[in-house]
Amino acid sequence: MTGDLGDFARKYFAAYENRDRSFIENGLAEGFTFTSPYDDHIDRATYFERCWPNSISIAKFHFDAVAVSGNSVLVLYQCETKSGSTFRNTECLTFENGKLKSVEVFFGDPPGGVGKEEYGAFLEVAKAAWKDRAQS
Repeated sequence: MTGDLGDFARKYFAAYENRDRSFIENGLAEGFTFTSPYDDHIDRATYFERCWPNSISIAKFHFDAVAVSGNSVLVLYQCETKSGSTFRNTECLTFENGKLKSVEVFFGDPPGGVGKEEYGAFLEVAKAAWKDRAQS
């Protein structure tokens, strides 16, 4: 993979929308790991066993922020499922030699002290901070 890491990150999510497993298989680095609140540094085979089947329910990713910093891309998105429900996640994608080396997924309730009704404003502050970080 060559080119803009932010563009590659968008293509990674598009592969889930289009069920393009070959794009993901070809884009993963040797020693790839995936981490989420449910998975602790699982390997490539376990990733395809546990995570890839979820692609069948994905309709569309809507990106709120894509920030590149060095070899990492932080992506904040809302995912629309084929059933019509939505969820919001943040992922940190780290690259090595032009391939995706690791994915860390963050999700859950708003941080302590931030009510659900205040979460939108909290996200705006977080997006601005990441944009500033990416530009520095």
